[in-house]
Amino acid sequence: MADPFVLRHEGQYFAYGTAPGSSDGRQFPVLQSADLVHWTHAGWALEPVPGADHYWAPEVAFRDGTFYLYYSAQGIGGNDHQLRVATSSTPTGLFRDSGSLLAPNDLFTIDAHPFQDANGQWYLFYSRDFLTLDGDQRVGTGIVVDRLLDMTTLAGDPQMVVRPHADWQLFRAGRPIYGGVYDWHTIEGAALRVHNGRYYCFYSGGAWELENYGVSYVVAQHPLGPYERPTDETTQVLKTVAGHVMGPGHNSFVASPDDQETFIVYHAWDAARTMRRMCIDRFVWEAGSPKVIGPTWTPQPAPGSKK
Repeated sequence: MADPFVLRHEGQYFAYGTAPGSSDGRQFPVLQSADLVHWTHAGWALEPVPGADHYWAPEVAFRDGTFYLYYSAQGIGGNDHQLRVATSSTPTGLFRDSGSLLAPNDLFTIDAHPFQDANGQWYLFYSRDFLTLDGDQRVGTGIVVDRLLDMTTLAGDPQMVVRPHADWQLFRAGRPIYGGVYDWHTIEGAALRVHNGRYYCFYSGGAWELENYGVSYVVAQHPLGPYERPTDETTQVLKTVAGHVMGPGHNSFVASPDDQETFIVYHAWDAARTMRRMCIDRFVWEAGSPKVIGPTWTPQPAPGSKK
């Protein structure tokens, strides 16, 4: 259950994640819960797409009676991962691909994150690759944002959100890619929160299978930016706790059933490093800055509970 995204709809929670598909090729397991504590398997979200051999990072948005599942698929027409969108009349699916390729001019796009602003405008944050060295920005994967003209069409004018810029964001040194060899850095997995009129884009950085993977953020006055980094460049709201939690990241946010708390949902490796599991912890603001009460590895109070 890597890259977990939780949708709240009509009093129920639906979690979608990256995992091996079902025996008949359907993709993205769906879990359902009424309380964020007790979860049941609710099937598989996506009908397989001809030619695709890998599927990553589903997120679901709801608009005007239709659920839209954003994801990336590899292998279609011989291409690397590219963003696509599928639709369904129910949150559990079965979602069917719309045929829309969201960023056709990019060779590699992943981790779509749909976001609706208070004025009703929808935006899509996603990750793409950059091969230039600009200032302290490094070669690798970064995040951009574009307006959605409708739920399956981007405006085609992506704006920069954040590119790799720090040592802890190293994905792989000496990586052969795009006909060259680079010290490749990665920022991915956008997730938006609005606080006191400011837009916080949380992201995951580093190597997803290693201890350096974690979560930080940038801030803007508008969804399209420009985004600024925190003054303290060491700020990370999630990072590895040796011996307990490894590589926490690729998060989403969701409110508690009573709307009194916010929870961050993310993945982290199990102790044997055999799989990435869905994890849930409390998310708060302290002195105007975001903070995760975690990562935790012991029992915590249930939402709306003190014990």
